[in-house]
Amino acid sequence: MGKQSSHQKIVFSDEYFMRIALQEAIKAYEAKEVPVGAVVVSNNRILAKAHNQVERLKDATAHAEMLALSAAFNHIGGKYLPDCTLYVTLEPCLMCANATFWAKLSRIVFAASDMRLGYRTFGASTLHPKTKVDTGILEEESQKILQSFFAKLRE
Repeated sequence: MGKQSSHQKIVFSDEYFMRIALQEAIKAYEAKEVPVGAVVVSNNRILAKAHNQVERLKDATAHAEMLALSAAFNHIGGKYLPDCTLYVTLEPCLMCANATFWAKLSRIVFAASDMRLGYRTFGASTLHPKTKVDTGILEEESQKILQSFFAKLRE
């Protein structure tokens, strides 16, 4: 057996980062917020992670994606995130999708689709032309957390 180089780069999977976003969604759930979590990643490093805090902050714009993007801008000290991926447990709304446009994100990965309020519902091309999108990573887990949250609200 050969000795492993200490410079070997470990590549984490989309599932790995989405699991961290799901942990954020659970934090939101426990805080009685709509359970959505987001993580911003660059070169296999987490720059920021957040969950919805609309109720806590009394701010309709305090979505997980918006908070994670703001923290990532702060972390890198710039207004663009061209080499970053946003992992989010629910399809971004129109506001969050537009924020990713201005951030010039290279990629968005989301778990569950939002047929009612997701950005794709509006048919507008709200993402930056260079942004790639992948969907369905841990979709079932994300949907279960959301369904449980809304079922509890109706009790």
